[in-house]
Amino acid sequence: MTTTARVARRLAAILAIDMVGFSRLMEADEEGTIARQRAHRRDIMEPVLREHGGRIVKTTGDGLLVEFGSVVGAVDSAVRIQRAISEAEAHVPKDRRIQYRAGINLGDIVIDGDDILGDGVNIAARLESLAEPGGISVTASVFEQVVGKLDLVFDDLGNRQVKNIQKPLRVYRVRLEMVRDEEGREVGRRAGAAVKPGIAVLPFQDMSESRDQEYFADGIAEDIITGLSRYQSFFVIARNSSFTYKGRAVDVKQVAGELGARYVLEGSVRKGGSRVRITAQLIDATTGAHVWAERYDRAIGDIFDVQDEITESIVGVVAPELIGAEMQRARRKDPASLDAWENLMRAVWHSLRLTEADGIEARRFARAALALDPGLARAYVVHAMCDVWDVLIGRSADPAQTMASAHANARQAVDIDPRDAEAHSILGMVALFMRRFDEAERQLERAVSLNPNLAVAFMLGGGFYALSGEAEKAHEHLKQALRLNPRDPVNYWVYAFYGIAEWSAGRYEDAADWSRKAIQLYDDCATAHRVLAASLASLGRIEEARAALAPLFRIAPGATIAKTRAAVPWKRPEDMERYFDALRRAGMPE
Repeated sequence: MTTTARVARRLAAILAIDMVGFSRLMEADEEGTIARQRAHRRDIMEPVLREHGGRIVKTTGDGLLVEFGSVVGAVDSAVRIQRAISEAEAHVPKDRRIQYRAGINLGDIVIDGDDILGDGVNIAARLESLAEPGGISVTASVFEQVVGKLDLVFDDLGNRQVKNIQKPLRVYRVRLEMVRDEEGREVGRRAGAAVKPGIAVLPFQDMSESRDQEYFADGIAEDIITGLSRYQSFFVIARNSSFTYKGRAVDVKQVAGELGARYVLEGSVRKGGSRVRITAQLIDATTGAHVWAERYDRAIGDIFDVQDEITESIVGVVAPELIGAEMQRARRKDPASLDAWENLMRAVWHSLRLTEADGIEARRFARAALALDPGLARAYVVHAMCDVWDVLIGRSADPAQTMASAHANARQAVDIDPRDAEAHSILGMVALFMRRFDEAERQLERAVSLNPNLAVAFMLGGGFYALSGEAEKAHEHLKQALRLNPRDPVNYWVYAFYGIAEWSAGRYEDAADWSRKAIQLYDDCATAHRVLAASLASLGRIEEARAALAPLFRIAPGATIAKTRAAVPWKRPEDMERYFDALRRAGMPE
């Protein structure tokens, strides 16, 4: 009996990349073409392929065949190579410029020693020939694996029949973003530069029995697009693009790939009698998982008031939920492979934790982000926030110098992007802690006017008015902050500022209650511990006040009246002295 040796096979991503017009370029300048091609391989292709685990299977005079274990690695490699070569060739006259075509397929391959064979390889080669000069073509199987995982836009080219492949191939083109050099030529985007995530808001579906709420559903989606567009931390797909899917059954990954969005917001409207129900859900196109979902039931009174209220509620929550998802995404990646945006998201995550070690990490990631993209305003915001926390918690050896650093960073962020409401918010907060009360109010109100849905602007505005002794104004701002983002994990600041507002108004029992809420949400909130101790001391409950102050010394070792005086910017001298007298009675040393 004879047996047939089993053919070795495996699933792999195959990249075929080939020079455009090789013979023409060689005829025009053989030595120069060969030298530049060798430089491309040595300085661009081979380092990128090594970084992404690509194995060069074979080389030809003008191309490469590369095997990857990761589809994402294959596509990212091709994108980085094409952009880098475009940039490297930007100084060369257009008719002499070297360009490459690339094709990527995910398929079954046959192993023949160091070589690979089969339809999986043949399809990659056919795709390469379909690509534009400097472009990349991929199969539907590749598209399905990478959409949402890379910051790319894909064009669906439909089914294509290619030589020696019986079944038509569904082909997608990677739309490579290009920028222009000083002479107007298109060059590749700088490697590692920040690519902010995109969100597509699809038309809300009218699920009402009579289908008479289409105008209302469209109005909700349009207003959400407008509201989200005020945020500078991500980009929003224009209405003209996202509304092309109206009335169509859509696949989230397909939409994300065609529009270049990592997140998709979809929803529905259902009217019944005198009530209306609106549902909304934010979906991560990378995984298809729900990041956030909510249902709103309202009585129909003034339909425009209802529309405004629902829009405000959705926008206020969706923006921070998206950033939260981005922080988690960045934390799952190898720090060595982070681009500017991902470094920023790691910096933001650490900055929110308030510990000294996290502050060091936050600044480190912020610096890494700026090294890759000096125009990333929010990296300066993060640095400024960390400086403020060091002063507020009492761990800065030189509070005046630290606050000067915070002010310089916040000012730089505003100068880079004057439309960034969050940058204005942080600049306002820094001005507050520097006792520049007029500037602080001006910047905080500017932030609210730039983005009326930004919860942090109202939160910090509430803190300003609380420390200014204007308790009712503080309540208005803090109430709006909670309304816009009721589930924000940093709402302990809202509760702590409520405590300060109540304390300034002499309502010490209420101040103690709000401080406890802040501590329950985040035990290391130094401000809440101080306000709780001061409130209890003001109520004459000295033993309880001493017990309440004890955790502060764990959070901020060496806390004193002098350090607190430098950290807490009461506007009215009488409030400041009343506060410090209470802390002395609670046991805080001078």
